[in-house]
Amino acid sequence: MTSLSVEMLAADPVEPITSAGHAQLGIAVLAGIAVIVVLITKFKVHAFLALTIGSLALGAFAGAPLDKAISSFTTGLGSTVAGVGVLIALGAILGKLLADSGGADQIVDTILAKAGGRSMPWAMVLIASVIGLPLFFEVGIVLLIPVVLMVAQRGNYSLMRIGIPALAGLSVMHGLIPPHPGPLVAIDAVKANLGVTLALGVLVAIPTVVVAGPLFSKVAARWVDVAPPERMIPQRASEDLEKRPGFGATIATVLLPVVLMLAKALVDIVVDNPEATVQRVFDVVGSPLIALLAAVLVGMFTLGRAAGFTKERLSATVEKSLAPIAGILMIVGAGGGFKQTLIDSGVGQMILDISEDWSIPALLLAWLIAVAIRLATGSATVATISAAGLVAPLAADMSTAHTSLLVLAIGAGSLFFSHVNDAGFWLVKEYFGLDVGQTVKTWSVMETVISVVAGGVVLLLSLVI
Repeated sequence: MTSLSVEMLAADPVEPITSAGHAQLGIAVLAGIAVIVVLITKFKVHAFLALTIGSLALGAFAGAPLDKAISSFTTGLGSTVAGVGVLIALGAILGKLLADSGGADQIVDTILAKAGGRSMPWAMVLIASVIGLPLFFEVGIVLLIPVVLMVAQRGNYSLMRIGIPALAGLSVMHGLIPPHPGPLVAIDAVKANLGVTLALGVLVAIPTVVVAGPLFSKVAARWVDVAPPERMIPQRASEDLEKRPGFGATIATVLLPVVLMLAKALVDIVVDNPEATVQRVFDVVGSPLIALLAAVLVGMFTLGRAAGFTKERLSATVEKSLAPIAGILMIVGAGGGFKQTLIDSGVGQMILDISEDWSIPALLLAWLIAVAIRLATGSATVATISAAGLVAPLAADMSTAHTSLLVLAIGAGSLFFSHVNDAGFWLVKEYFGLDVGQTVKTWSVMETVISVVAGGVVLLLSLVI
């Protein structure tokens, strides 16, 4: 589906599926979310199926005809996948090229060669933040864990002192910075400007990773003192390669889409004339699709060919990168369907009315809703998608900057206190050789610090811009 068809969908919204009162709608929302939570946590149903069933349950509890609920869900699914599906796919390709070519290892090794002693935690957070830009959280963990374990072991560092900064860098990128799925969907849902959101996201991310990474790691290292588990050190990708990309070329490739999108945002602000040639050029070049596509095409040469990949291996790398994201795309799409069902049932207007009656700042309300869904489902992506659908009407009268801050408030809330219903919790536990209690005291608390600090910075920014 093209971007034109997305605009057509937005311009021709689905007829409201119900005119139920606030009380019934409130019960319907709670029931729909409860269905999703129970299916995911109790019955271990895949999030895609849980969101689909939960959307239909929401419509039923709201008193909507089933055909209207189905229409809302499918419309939302289609428009969401059309809006962000290609971007997620391009991000996955770039991440796979970065990993398989040894480019990620080159970034890691170069930075670590120049760091040591007290600067090592800061080096780890820098590495994780740079690598975390194009990579999904789980891929980033798998990529960085060998480095974390080797640095801790060879340098005789506390595992938490090295590991927490790396996890913080990855988690902040995942929750706040596009082109990660959660932020992209939230941007699409509230109609935020991607370039402005990216710029403000970086501004929020810097103090957040400093506090939750190097600073909190000092506390975490005192709470939990464990040795790196040698059994968890897998082979690195570049060990099978005769050569790998240069550091400068790798960094330039990773940052290319970010630079292009930020350049578009800057030109939009400085020129502010949609008819001007320079702004029209940057509107194309800095669009997420073109920016990521350009990075992928450049990466095939600066990463793939530089590592000695043949045309066949490049093709195989691209193919392998797409299969793992099928589940992510379906979850994101179903989340968009759930969002549209919320909107068409009138829940968005209900949230708008409640926020006026209670005088709760929109950014704080968005953060609280995302926190509640995150605690219940364990999924940052599900929390972001659902919260964005609920608070989307609040963005109607907001400025461009405050709409972007709304996205970041949702992203910050979606990271709050990861616990046993989050796959990331178990991934960290197993890789670092921790027990459940130790994982809570390190990983779960770190996620909470990220959420609170990022949410606080967002609220502060809202007072000055």
